[in-house]
Amino acid sequence: MTSSPGLLPAAAGHPVPSPAGPDGPAGPHGRRPARVVARSLFALTKPRIIELLLVTTVPTMLLAQRGLPSAWLLLATLLGGAFAAGSANTINCYLDRDIDAVMKRTARRPLAVRGAAAPIKPGEALAFGILLGAAATAVLGFATNWLAASLADAAILFYVFVYTLGLKRRSPSNIVIGGAAGCFPVLVGWAAVTGTVSLPAAVLFAVIFLWTPPHFWALAMKFRRDYEAAHVPMLPVVASAAAVARKILYYSYAMVAATLALMPYAGWIYGGCAVALGGWFLVAAHRLNGQVAGAGRGEPGAPGGPPGQGYAGRAAMRLFHLSIAYLTLLFAAIAVTALLPWGRW
Repeated sequence: MTSSPGLLPAAAGHPVPSPAGPDGPAGPHGRRPARVVARSLFALTKPRIIELLLVTTVPTMLLAQRGLPSAWLLLATLLGGAFAAGSANTINCYLDRDIDAVMKRTARRPLAVRGAAAPIKPGEALAFGILLGAAATAVLGFATNWLAASLADAAILFYVFVYTLGLKRRSPSNIVIGGAAGCFPVLVGWAAVTGTVSLPAAVLFAVIFLWTPPHFWALAMKFRRDYEAAHVPMLPVVASAAAVARKILYYSYAMVAATLALMPYAGWIYGGCAVALGGWFLVAAHRLNGQVAGAGRGEPGAPGGPPGQGYAGRAAMRLFHLSIAYLTLLFAAIAVTALLPWGRW
C-alpha cells in the first residue's frame, strides 16, 4: 500500500523543510541529535502523501463493510498501510537521491543534502525503509489477513522495482503504468474487511489509476524544467504542452466514467455526487486545455515565454490542487453513502 507517482505529488510541489534546523544536523561533538535523525526519517516517508492514501483506504473499508468496521480493524489497516507507504517512499528517496539533489523542489529532502550538512546517511534510510516494509507485513498479516499483507507488499515492490527502477528514468509512460502502485490501498482496505478482492474494489482501483495521470502531469507541466534538468522523461518534457493537456482531458473523461461504474454498488446518492464532482473536474480540465491551446503554439506560458511558466502554468497547478480536492470529496461521498441506511438502489 504505497504512494503512486500520482498520489506522490500531493506534497511534491513543496520542498521538504530541512530537518536539521538552522544550526545544521551535527551536535557540538559532531554527533547528530537523535531528534534530527528521527525527523529526517519521518520526512523520507512523505507523510502528506500517506494522508492522501489513507483518505482512500477508510471509505473503501466502509463500503466493503456496508457500515463501520471494528475500531481494531480500522486501526490495524491504517497503521499497516502507513508503514507500507512509508517504506516505499523511503526506499524511493534512497534510490532517487541523485535526481532529488538536482531538482529545485526536492533539493532539501534529507537524502538530497550532501556533505557535513546531511542529516542522515543513505544506508540508514534504506534500512529504515526495509524495516517499515517488514512492519507493514507483520501488522497487516497478523491483525487483518495475509491477502491484505500480500497486496501491500506487492504495492511496495511495484513502486520500487517497476516505477522507480524500471520506468521513471526510461519511459514517458512512467506515470501511467507506475501509477498502479498508488491504487493498491483500496485493494488492501477491501481485502482487510472481506478477505477477498471483488468487482467494486477493482472499480475503485481503476478510478485512482485513471486519476493519476491528470494529477501528476498537471504538476509536471509546472515543474517541467526540474524534470528536464534531472533527465527524467516525464510526458511534459518529451511532448508539447498542448499534447499533455489533451491527454489530461482524455484521462479525465475516462476517470469520470470509472467513477460512474461504481454507481450500481454504491447507490444513487454516491452517483449524484460523482456526477457533480466529475462535471466540476471536467470543466477544469477543459479550461486547462483551452488555456494551453491559446498560449502560443503549445507552450504553457505566454507566447515566447518559458515552458511551465505564465498563466497556463498557474492553471496547471490549479488543476493539480483541484485533483486532490476532487479525490478527497469523491471518497468522502463513498464513506457517507456506506454509512447511510438509505440511498442505495
